[in-house]
Amino acid sequence: MTSVQGARARARIEITAAIKDEARAQLAAEGAAKLSLRAVARELGMVSSALYRYFPSRDDLLTALIVDAYDSVGAAAERACAADGPNGHLARWIAVCRAVRAWALAHPHEYALIYGSPVPGYSAPQDTIGPASRVGLVLIGLARDALAADAITPPPLTEELRPEAERLTADVAPDLPPAVAVALVAAWSQLFGLISFELFGQFNRIVEERQAFFDDAAGRLGRAIGLAPGA
Repeated sequence: MTSVQGARARARIEITAAIKDEARAQLAAEGAAKLSLRAVARELGMVSSALYRYFPSRDDLLTALIVDAYDSVGAAAERACAADGPNGHLARWIAVCRAVRAWALAHPHEYALIYGSPVPGYSAPQDTIGPASRVGLVLIGLARDALAADAITPPPLTEELRPEAERLTADVAPDLPPAVAVALVAAWSQLFGLISFELFGQFNRIVEERQAFFDDAAGRLGRAIGLAPGA
């Protein structure tokens, strides 16, 4: 790569980052439904035709923001899982849940973009599936580690649910017991339900000690998949 090509590549990276930063500012001010390429270009002092060379449509820009948000929260979960800390699989589970909540509280508008109401007229492409899976894969990995250490007790599984549990297990975690896999999916959805209730105001005038409440709830979710305290 020549020095001119290198300078162009760096300039493109910088302009792309500036476009996404301004788009995030618009998300915070107006919401995803009102995101406008023309408004982003105007705020950056660009003509619309120049911006279209970076993002051909609003949906392309939304997809980039969504992928960035999923990757960011996924990375936070992965760091928490890998970090040195309290011993025990349940303690690691709670640490991951805390990291996801901390990310959401620090990035409320990006959280709303990926876990809030769907954006009218937008259909997420395949590009978002991998990044969207990162938090779930961390939780599955924790369950696998606990299973390998004989530190997880599969919860009860009703016969009515068994066919669905076996189908789901084959899709998401074939190496886990079906009872654990179906409990994991429930825990994953409940984790984001807890965070959404806090972030979107449903806990107002109900839960005051939010951190303690969340930690207790996260522990309950971990125990629901079969993790034992101290195991």
